[in-house]
Amino acid sequence: MNICKNIYVFMVVLASSFCFGSAGDIVHQDDVAPKRPGCENNFVLVKVPTYINGVEDIEYVGVGARFGLTLESKEKHANLSTLVLADPPDCCSKPRNKLSREVILAHRGNCSFTTKANIAEDAGASAILIINNRTELFKMVCEANETDVKIGIATVMLPQDAGASLENYLASSSTVKVQLYSPRRPVVDVAEVFLWLMAVGTILCASYWSAWSAREAAIEQDKLLKDGSDEFVNMDGVHSSGIVNINTASAILFVVIASCFLIMLYKLMSYWFIEILVVLFCIGGVEGLQTCLVALLSCFRWFQPAGESFVKVPFFGAVSYLTLAVSPFCIAFAVVWAVFRRVSFAWIGQDILGIALIITVLQIVRVPNLKVGTVLLSCAFLYDIFWVFVSKWWFKESVMIVVARGDKSGEDGIPMLLKIPRMFDPWGGYSIIGFGDIILPGLLVAFSLRYDWLSKRNLRAGYFFWAMTAYGLGLLITYVALNMMDGHGQPALLYIVPFTLGTFLTLGKQRGDLKTLWTMGERERHCPHIQFQPAGSD
Repeated sequence: MNICKNIYVFMVVLASSFCFGSAGDIVHQDDVAPKRPGCENNFVLVKVPTYINGVEDIEYVGVGARFGLTLESKEKHANLSTLVLADPPDCCSKPRNKLSREVILAHRGNCSFTTKANIAEDAGASAILIINNRTELFKMVCEANETDVKIGIATVMLPQDAGASLENYLASSSTVKVQLYSPRRPVVDVAEVFLWLMAVGTILCASYWSAWSAREAAIEQDKLLKDGSDEFVNMDGVHSSGIVNINTASAILFVVIASCFLIMLYKLMSYWFIEILVVLFCIGGVEGLQTCLVALLSCFRWFQPAGESFVKVPFFGAVSYLTLAVSPFCIAFAVVWAVFRRVSFAWIGQDILGIALIITVLQIVRVPNLKVGTVLLSCAFLYDIFWVFVSKWWFKESVMIVVARGDKSGEDGIPMLLKIPRMFDPWGGYSIIGFGDIILPGLLVAFSLRYDWLSKRNLRAGYFFWAMTAYGLGLLITYVALNMMDGHGQPALLYIVPFTLGTFLTLGKQRGDLKTLWTMGERERHCPHIQFQPAGSD
């Protein structure tokens, strides 16, 4: 069991390093190239569907320039125009071919972007597509000495491979037609609703399991105390062997360790490193899924004998027969997900493993009092803000966002995320939430229910209902902020921590329970059996 406990401790630090909510950036801001008259468009992603000889072909994605005509947001309003090659290819001088509202395809280089656009407009083009000299997209801005830019056609950059493909079609005398439009994201996507329900439901299940375990342990201690059994002397050690209680020092240390993990991932981000993370995620997911299934099946009397019978296994110690029975299924499930994780529906397996891991972590790892919870969430609050926003000043990009997206790795992102595909978003992609945005506030919410049950408080007089509601509202505000900021990644704990922790502290102060909540773990270490009176006891 110590091995499993160590796995959970390691996984909670690694998984909680990622506290991030995102839907993907469609509108890109740029502080280096500020807006000015005639050069004030947002950098937006542009869809470029193509038709070869009248047959629909590949849809490419480009980026709109800071200048030029604003693109239509709906495909049905976008004109279908013929595409022609620029002659000369760089479009730095008047084209030799005559244009009549065609879209011209030109290469980057030899003159400014605005010069190319002006020449194309004067020649009669309806838009200009500029091929980048790299596979990435580049933000096209005005020159520093250009103060009053007037360009009346759309200007879009395409990646090098897309441009090369279109050039080949044109070179083979094919008729190529294109549309240019930049659809907007829906204000709310159904995926965000389901992700919200997943996060809230996960904390709800984990909290009830944690509270039930704590109450059962309290009842058992109370019986041993009344019977005057010698076994009570060793009870605290047995109970704590399966539980990891966080203290104030470890709460502060979390920020340091999590930051080190994040920097390591940022610096070493590559295909092979993502593979290591996948292996670690599978190990934690197997442990979590196994623990959840054993606990669930043990509730049925048919499985209770197998759950209460143990066999000694080398390296793992005493293991129940029920655990041995479900382990092959859990291992097979994780292996199948790892092998097929790039298919479109693999997110389902990732979410199942992730939820099982989170629930098990919240059962194993606990905050003993409000003081530790306050320190932990306050540190996590600063950690999240620093690595999403402040890190841009040192690293020129948001470290948390880069790591969460798996940039430079050739993968769709790290596996320590819950994600759901955006169902009604024309740009597709996923709505995601980091494990840390569930685990860290979930530790405080689970503590509130343990307190309520063991102190025999009803739902209204307790703290769990209000803590759970505050978490749900904080997460809801996160998604509102995410949509208001055009899909830019947001530190979810920036909104969740003030709601959850603020509600807890305010209620505790108003009810006069703050001192008890703040120090209860310290009392429990000295006299655990008088910390609470179990439900049903005298």
